Amino acid sequence: MIWGCIFWDGILEDELQQSLEYYGKDIEDVVFQQGNGPKYKSKKATKWLEEFGMEIMVWPPQSPDLNPIEHLWTHLKTSWESMIHLLMG
Repeated sequence: MIWGCIFWDGILEDELQQSLEYYGKDIEDVVFQQGNGPKYKSKKATKWLEEFGMEIMVWPPQSPDLNPIEHLWTHLKTSWESMIHLLMG
């Protein structure tokens, strides 16, 4: 089993702004992508995004094929299962 997560706390205020500066981008140049689940749309996170002026990508629910991270998870799972088979014999 492979499980991963990223917490938004600190990411939006620190990492996102630093990344924008590093790449020389303005907030108007960015479209924010996030999942449709309730955990991604907390009142606190939504309020921050609105106050910051972040455009949020609208996309259909139940569409993991549109989310690039899902392809990475598939690759990681396949690699992990191959390693387990090699180790277990």
